[in-house]
Amino acid sequence: MLADAIEPLGLADPVVLALPRGGVPTAFEIARRLKAPLDILLVRKIGAPGHEEYGIGALVDGACPQIVIDERAASLTGADAAYIERECARQLTEIERRRAAYRTADPIPLAGRNIVLVDDGIATGGTVKAALKALAQTGAASVTLAVPVAPRSALWQLEPLCTKVICLAMPEPFYAVGAHYGDFAQTEDAEVVELLAKARLWAPDGDG
Repeated sequence: MLADAIEPLGLADPVVLALPRGGVPTAFEIARRLKAPLDILLVRKIGAPGHEEYGIGALVDGACPQIVIDERAASLTGADAAYIERECARQLTEIERRRAAYRTADPIPLAGRNIVLVDDGIATGGTVKAALKALAQTGAASVTLAVPVAPRSALWQLEPLCTKVICLAMPEPFYAVGAHYGDFAQTEDAEVVELLAKARLWAPDGDG
């Protein structure tokens, strides 16, 4: 259904990016319809000193990894430039480890491309927000956010960060993403590897 909504946009030279793992099966169907390259976009939280669960920013992978820092949060938690640099290096190592596990090719350069960013749903929107802020720095021609389900309140915050939002359902009350699926079984690493490999059959070089 998302592919049905995106195809009429007539995006030239598109790239479909999935937030793993849950976004990959949905993104695969869109990429297949558009005959576009499919890649994953890994987002790693940068935690505060001594409180890793409290995010002060994020590192978003890609041909040129992008760093999104909440300067106010960093200042309040004592995260100086040296700390942020160390954390970014640590998270970049983890991103590279996960890319190796998913057996992906090198990240696709995004400058000038029309990006479709896909997840299986949005709850608070924190991860997607970091991804969109980072994609804004890549020189992409456009960024379309495509999700099956999300709360309207989260989409209001995300709309200014992208070219277009396509969301099939905005139920109220929302509760959680999984509540709106008949089957919300966890996507396993093996399925991610399989779908990325299949997608390379129609876009082997990432050039659409």
